[in-house]
Amino acid sequence: MKDEPLQDPLREVVWRRKLTEAERTGLPALPETRADWEFESLLTEGLARLPDAPVPSNFTARVLQAAEREARPSRATGWQWTWRVLVPRLAVGVAVIGIAGLTYQRYEFNQRAQLAQNMARVARAQPLPSVEALKNFDAIQRMGQPRADEELLALLQ
Repeated sequence: MKDEPLQDPLREVVWRRKLTEAERTGLPALPETRADWEFESLLTEGLARLPDAPVPSNFTARVLQAAEREARPSRATGWQWTWRVLVPRLAVGVAVIGIAGLTYQRYEFNQRAQLAQNMARVARAQPLPSVEALKNFDAIQRMGQPRADEELLALLQ
């Protein structure tokens, strides 16, 4: 007998009832196929002779309850606070916050160090002006501004 099932539409008919003589004569004439049909027919007859399995009186109710349980989401699939879940997540969160804090602290330290270096360079680059120069600062500042030539303006008019 082959492992593949019979591909004939009469297969389900054999499961439900015996084939008539007209249906039997229409079966394929190949010996292998006829042997498969005979085996299928004998198997169906043997299963039909078996007594029905006893079923409890509340069988339908139990089947419907089982179907409802499967359709309903169980608590195991929902969110639960267990130590196996909470501790690793908490550890990762603390590590991320710690690394971020250390990175920010290092950044601020580098910024302040760079500012101090720049201030030291400026202090070494130019000497401070004397107190006398600062007393006359306004006059010195006005000297650097351009003035209009009054004689030239008079000639233009």
